[in-house]
Amino acid sequence: MPIELKVPQAGESISEVRIGTWRKEAGDFVAADEVVVELETDKAAMELPSPVTGKLLEILKPEGADAAIGDVIALLEEGAAPPPSGEPAQAAAAETAAPEPEAKPEPRVMPAARRVLAQAGVQADEVEGTGPGGRILKEDAVQAARPPAAQPPPARPAAVPQAPAAPTAPGGREEEARPMTPLRRAIARNLVAAQQSAALLTTFNEVDMSATIALRKRFRDAFQQRHGVKLGLMSFFVKACVEALQAVPAVNARIDGDAIVYRKYQDIGIAVGGGRGLVVPVLRNAESMGFAEIERAIADFADRARRNKLELAELQGGTFTISNGGIYGSMLSTPIINPPQSGILGMHAIQERPVAVDGAVAVRPMMYLALTYDHRIIDGREAVAFLRRVKELVEQPERIWLQV
Repeated sequence: MPIELKVPQAGESISEVRIGTWRKEAGDFVAADEVVVELETDKAAMELPSPVTGKLLEILKPEGADAAIGDVIALLEEGAAPPPSGEPAQAAAAETAAPEPEAKPEPRVMPAARRVLAQAGVQADEVEGTGPGGRILKEDAVQAARPPAAQPPPARPAAVPQAPAAPTAPGGREEEARPMTPLRRAIARNLVAAQQSAALLTTFNEVDMSATIALRKRFRDAFQQRHGVKLGLMSFFVKACVEALQAVPAVNARIDGDAIVYRKYQDIGIAVGGGRGLVVPVLRNAESMGFAEIERAIADFADRARRNKLELAELQGGTFTISNGGIYGSMLSTPIINPPQSGILGMHAIQERPVAVDGAVAVRPMMYLALTYDHRIIDGREAVAFLRRVKELVEQPERIWLQV
């Protein structure tokens, strides 16, 4: 009896997943605990292994299809691995058997390519595969499905005047529609919800990065030698935000019905670019973390986000978020809060600009900071006080150690 491969539980708030890449095709042998397919949720990607050793009989949900928790997406048949080719018994049987015409092997078609061929009504044996082992890839199917170039119409008699050809724009004008991934759908849904349900306002300030840059440069090598991780700028801002959140508790609070919940801990979300979009893993109890712990955690988050290996639990919760658009060159922006949080700090690119210092003009490395906050819970005075506290701590980083 076939064994069902079902979509497992993926988190309390997740009821649906999207089928990602099938690592195996129907008919392939799979080992127990070998990854068969990737599943995409609105928070992260997850890998689904085979529960048994055997053969993948049938794929019921193709790549790109949506599936609910508990849905059967494939059928497996338990069994031992097939014997390797070239066994002595097989060789002997081959020698004694009468020669038969060699059958043409059935083409190997990737799932995405199979869908394209089915829609176009093209047979797989009519397509030349360019993938490993002659497999037919999606690109091969798209090429085969294209209609042949139309033959030009016969020329009109010379007596008939030719109308001037309509001007055409240079270059291609193709369009391609792609379904939104669960992660992108969740991002869109949350951002719209934040705009509709919160009274968002953004306040700005600028910070002179001279002291922090000098301190980082002075201790960079010693820090890396001792802790095995680079000393970045983000750890300074995490520590500064922790101090500012403790000084202005409303920015770390959230609305729950008619009550305001003040958190006495600081779980800082760090926005990082992942393989499938922006994700926000959380530094739990950042108030108790040192610079080295923060840098290690952020480096680990960034690495696993690129490989889509972040755990769902690491993306949930958070009391405040930091987003560094400066790494992409952003000069100024108004970030949107991540509900139910009440504030988010936007960092931006560092640029040398002339500024007034002690009555004289000096060129300093400057960064714009933006704090977007929910005006229902945070007053303008509190928002400005928070941002000024961050500015003080980054411009005088020794205050972080002295806690003044």
